[in-house]
Amino acid sequence: MAHRASLLAGLCLFALTSIVYAQAPAEKKELSPRKSSRSKAVKAEEPDPVAAQRQVIAISLLQSLADDARSFHEPKLRARVQARVADAFWETDSERARGLFRKAWEAAETEDAESDRRAAEELRRPQASGVTIRTARPDLRAEVLRLAAKRDRALGEEFLKRLAEANQKEAEAAGENARQTNSANDFSASSAAAKRLALARRLLEDGDVERALEFAGPVLDQINKDSIIFLSALREKNAAAADQGFASLLARAERDPASDANTVSGLSSYAFTPFLYVTFDTDGGSNQTRQRPPGPRPDIPPALRATFFRVAAQVLLRPLAPPEQDRTSSGRAGKYMVIRRLLPLFEEYAPERAAGLRAQMAAMGADVPEGMRSGENRAVTNGLAPESSSDPVDTMQGRLDRARTSEERDAIYADLAIALAGKGDPRARELVDKIEESDLRKRVRSYIDFQTAQSAINDKNALEAARIAKNGELTSLQRVWAFTQAARLLMASDRSRALELLDDAGTEARRIGSSDPDRARALVAVATGLTQADRVRAWETINEAVKAGNSAEGFTGDDSRVGAQLQTRSMTMVTSASAEDFNLLGVFRALARDDFLRSVETAKSFTGEGPRATATLAVARSVLEKTPTDVQPPRGL
Repeated sequence: MAHRASLLAGLCLFALTSIVYAQAPAEKKELSPRKSSRSKAVKAEEPDPVAAQRQVIAISLLQSLADDARSFHEPKLRARVQARVADAFWETDSERARGLFRKAWEAAETEDAESDRRAAEELRRPQASGVTIRTARPDLRAEVLRLAAKRDRALGEEFLKRLAEANQKEAEAAGENARQTNSANDFSASSAAAKRLALARRLLEDGDVERALEFAGPVLDQINKDSIIFLSALREKNAAAADQGFASLLARAERDPASDANTVSGLSSYAFTPFLYVTFDTDGGSNQTRQRPPGPRPDIPPALRATFFRVAAQVLLRPLAPPEQDRTSSGRAGKYMVIRRLLPLFEEYAPERAAGLRAQMAAMGADVPEGMRSGENRAVTNGLAPESSSDPVDTMQGRLDRARTSEERDAIYADLAIALAGKGDPRARELVDKIEESDLRKRVRSYIDFQTAQSAINDKNALEAARIAKNGELTSLQRVWAFTQAARLLMASDRSRALELLDDAGTEARRIGSSDPDRARALVAVATGLTQADRVRAWETINEAVKAGNSAEGFTGDDSRVGAQLQTRSMTMVTSASAEDFNLLGVFRALARDDFLRSVETAKSFTGEGPRATATLAVARSVLEKTPTDVQPPRGL
């Protein structure tokens, strides 16, 4: 296959040379004094032969890649490559693209089914620590569907129908168990519903509100993190439709005897803390998911807000079961914390209902530790307390005085340090230094240093980001990310300093083990930065990245996230940031515009199917997206 691709490139190069040299004498002959004006007019209408031949080569590359993808070992890669090639082909050969989309869908169905099977086995496997951490699995059908629907509405509808039928079969096979798939920790939707809502979110982001509602509609009768956050996103596009969906969920919660305190807490997310979803465990511990920075409270209609408080009070004031018979997701301690979190809202908007909730809290008080009843807890106020409220450091001492053990004091320091780091407050590190347990101190410091770097980059503070990259408790990959992002911010105003930071990023990248995929990812990020300032070094670095990628079994060239996670006994925090520079797409698009044929050969030098496909796609699209697609693909290839 590699020989075939090499031969194809050689033939195209020979054709390019022939066209250029064959045309030169003809142009010289036509440029006589009598015909000069006519010749200029003809030349103005004729396409650039070099650009046209590049387009022929790009289309040939895509054809070859589509053929190769049929024999890729991984169905996941086969589906992604075929769908992306189809998307790139659409303007040139829509029928061929449509066939590739269908092949991609078949491969995606196979891989999604296998992925669900592996996930089910993992959930059944006992965990030694009692804690299960699940990572989101890619939904390949959603990826294929999104690209296909963008190109062809009818094809999108075909895939939508097939996915709906598959989801229906999954639900019927699971029976009543399908309704119990929500985790008590995060209240996520079932696997099938989560896939629908994830795609609907992407359609919303693309501006296709009608299609998003069509797809999300069948699962918007379920109250969970995914459905509530979808409605919050929908409200930014169509407030009336989102409010109607929320009203339906309120009615459902009111009718359902299984609704509990966490149901109410989830519903409050739409009404008061969009994109922040908070629930509580039976021991009072919190689970918080934030997908957007804090924003203002939604301006929902007063009647709808009143309905929320009526339903919330009804659920929260349901009679308490004896502790040994309580089967709610929150338990008594979690219910206490939900009421404590929402009580200020009741006092502000529905004071006539607040007295009953206070009485309910008093009835549960004996079952809740003193620290939960009176101690400060960021989960209780997160998203609800105004930013202008008192400095948490000012009230820290009171919390510390009530702490009974060093473990409780460490938890307070960790909680406050994370809160301050999220705002870019330098006092966060001072609080981390007060944590007694050395392992926890190190893990919290690492987490907040990444948070601080994120804040600096979001605020376009390149110098602060560079300082954290140099001195912070970061992993090598996080450090490279911070250096390269700081360099990007400085490139226009201080090119020499930006290059210094890219040098630092390169040094850090080379500290990563030669067989670690992160080494290749880091070098790709450095090469991407260098394309803006030093193309010679960019080529040198991408060649180094190719060698690193060929030595690392897990390198895909298609990973554009970097993140950090902190898990303690009282909380789990996860944060991530976009890292597009780690992806081969950007760097190969830039290099292809610098030297097209060299970029073709460099892309071919990847031995892994994934990175080779990603780089080849980037090279081809750099041409097809730049020039009109008026050149037909060569026949028989």
